[in-house]
Amino acid sequence: MLKNFPIISAADGVTRQVLCEHPDLMIARFRFEPGAEGALHSHPHVQSTYVSSGKFRFTLDSQEFEVGPGDSFIIPSNATHGCVCLEAGELIDSFTPRRDDFL
Repeated sequence: MLKNFPIISAADGVTRQVLCEHPDLMIARFRFEPGAEGALHSHPHVQSTYVSSGKFRFTLDSQEFEVGPGDSFIIPSNATHGCVCLEAGELIDSFTPRRDDFL
């Protein structure tokens, strides 16, 4: 069943929209303006991130790396991570299990 989820402000210069969800999996779209940040955080969910557009510098458990369009990576459960947007862009994140805090 298709459901339209609202676009919400996740942080300054960042919006989030859940695209689809099930108790076992959630997919969400994040749009970033240049300089916007996804603050360092952790959660029990395994996360897969796909860079749809833009350029980002990620921190993952104290390691920094840059990603751009077409790149993807996995963030393990409870790993501390965050990002800075270097060029306006969009990330598509999958979470397992679902992020109930996003609903």
